[in-house]
Amino acid sequence: MSNGKKPLEQRQYNFEVRADKNEDGGSIITGRPIVYNSRTNLGEFDEIICSGALDKTDLKDVRFLVNHDLSRIPLARSRKNNKNSTMQLSVDDEGLGIRVNLDTENNAEARALYSAVQRGDISGMSFMFSIDNEEWEGLDGEHPTRHIKAIGTVVEVSAVTLPAYEATEINARANARAALENARGALENARGAHAVDTAEALKLEKLKAEYLFNI
Repeated sequence: MSNGKKPLEQRQYNFEVRADKNEDGGSIITGRPIVYNSRTNLGEFDEIICSGALDKTDLKDVRFLVNHDLSRIPLARSRKNNKNSTMQLSVDDEGLGIRVNLDTENNAEARALYSAVQRGDISGMSFMFSIDNEEWEGLDGEHPTRHIKAIGTVVEVSAVTLPAYEATEINARANARAALENARGALENARGAHAVDTAEALKLEKLKAEYLFNI
């Protein structure tokens, strides 16, 4: 699944997820899939989503799924986050919160998910996103830190049955490894360009000195 612009990455965590009833007695799930300033070990590196990373994020069309199963009908959807959307998104000082209105009366999958969250059988969520701006710390070390300064888009949020299960982390780890390799490659290229510029500057200074000496 791609947004046609920047590569999408996926993160799975044990988020705080709650099953509740709204003022009309409907079934809702609330949670916070993105938390600011929380350090997460992705194996290859640590990652921190910085405060304000969602300030300009594209949240125009976000679906709510179970286990990223695109073959199933979404259980909710936020379209431009309008009041008629079945999933409401809220960006605040802590990150991104969601409020999902489940149709437990007509949708058996929604009923099953609501029950699983209510019983504590499902406690994990995942989100798929792209990155517009990032900074790296300690790229020369064995375990650097990636600071995500701006998230470009969030396209999907999922409730996941096994957020820490290794099989669900394969894509995330592959993406993490690729991101780290790209960052280190960019650093080496920048150092190489700097070395070339320095060598050219020294060569020019040498020519100037030789010219002045011969005058």
